[in-house]
Amino acid sequence: MEKKNKDKPAGLNILKGVDQPGMLNISAIKKHKSRKLIDIKVQEYVDGILQGNPVLLSRAITLIESSLSQHYVIAQQILDKCLPFTGKSIRIGITGIPGVGKSTFIEAIGSTLIRDGKKVAVLAVDPSSTKSRGSILGDKTRMAKLSVEANAFIRPSPSSGTLGGVARKTRETILLCEAAGFDTILIETIGVGQSETTVHSMVDFFLLLMLPGIGDELQGIKRGIMELADMIVLNKSDDHTKDKINLAERTCINALHLFPPAVSGWIPKVQHCSSVTLSGIKEIWDVITGYKQFTSANGYFEQNRKDQAKFWLYETINNELLRSFSSDKRVHARIKLMEHDVLLNKVSPFIAAQQLLNIYLGKD
Repeated sequence: MEKKNKDKPAGLNILKGVDQPGMLNISAIKKHKSRKLIDIKVQEYVDGILQGNPVLLSRAITLIESSLSQHYVIAQQILDKCLPFTGKSIRIGITGIPGVGKSTFIEAIGSTLIRDGKKVAVLAVDPSSTKSRGSILGDKTRMAKLSVEANAFIRPSPSSGTLGGVARKTRETILLCEAAGFDTILIETIGVGQSETTVHSMVDFFLLLMLPGIGDELQGIKRGIMELADMIVLNKSDDHTKDKINLAERTCINALHLFPPAVSGWIPKVQHCSSVTLSGIKEIWDVITGYKQFTSANGYFEQNRKDQAKFWLYETINNELLRSFSSDKRVHARIKLMEHDVLLNKVSPFIAAQQLLNIYLGKD
C-alpha cells in the first residue's frame, strides 16, 4: 500500500510511476454552480463557451431547454453571439433498434476519436417518457469511460415530451457545442421511428446500426429509415461467425440497391464492427471522413447545411405559432368546448379549427 500524499485531498492514493491528472479548479466550478442562471451575464456565458468551459456550456444549454420566457430570451442572445463560431464540426446521426448497442458503439468511436486528438459531444434526441416525464436514456451512466474524458461532453435530451421541442433544442445545443470547440457531434436517437427523420434534418452523415442477424431486424425497420442511411454498420460482429457477417453484409447491400440514388451522389456503405474489441471502428471513421471529402468536393455538404437551416427556420415558426396558440387564454377558454362539439358531431373539425384561429387572431 502506497503512502497517501498529504498535499492532496483525503481519499486519493498517489501511485509511483502513474501520471496524475491536474486538479480541477473546484472553487471556479462552485462559483458558477452557486449562481442562478439569470445572474450570469450573456457575455460571460459566451466567453466561457468559447473557452470550452463545460460548466457554462451546460448552464447555457439548460437555458435553451427551459420553458421560461425569461430564459428563452437569454438563450437566444447567447446563440446569436456564438453563431459566428459555429459550423466547423461534422454532425453524425446514429440510430438503430433498442439493443443494437448504440451507446457502446458511441463510446467506442468517441473514445477512439479523442485519442486521435478530437473533441466529441454526444447529444440525444429523446421525446421522453410521457408517464414519468423523465429521460428514457441514461447516457452518462452507460458511457462511463467516455463521460470522464476531458474532451468529451455528453448531454441527454430535455424531458420535453414533444419531438418538435426536443429537436429544436438539440439543434441549438449543436451550435453551442460547436462554438465550444467540439469538432465531432454525435446525435443518438432512441430507436427507429419519427425521431430518425428529424435527426436526419440536422446532421451531415446518418449511420444506421444493425446486427448481423439481419433477417428478423429488417422486419422491424421502416424502408424510409434505410433510405436515409449514408452507412449501415453491423455491430457486435464479435458475437457472430464470419459467414453470418458476410451474409448480413450482402443482404444490406442488396436492400440498398432497391432505393433510388442519393441526391448527394454518395453510395451508402456497409461495414461491420465490434464496439467491445474496437475492431472496424477506425474503418468506419475512414468512411465518414471519405463522405465529407466527397460531398464537400461536389458542393452537396454546404448546400445540405443551407437547406437544413432553411428547414429549421420554418419549423421554428410552426412550433412557435403552435406554442403561442396553445397558450392563448382566449383559445384556452373555448378549446375544450369546441372539442366537445366536434366529438358530438355538432361541428366539423375544420370549422371548429377556423373558429379557434379566428379567436386567436382577434377576428371573433
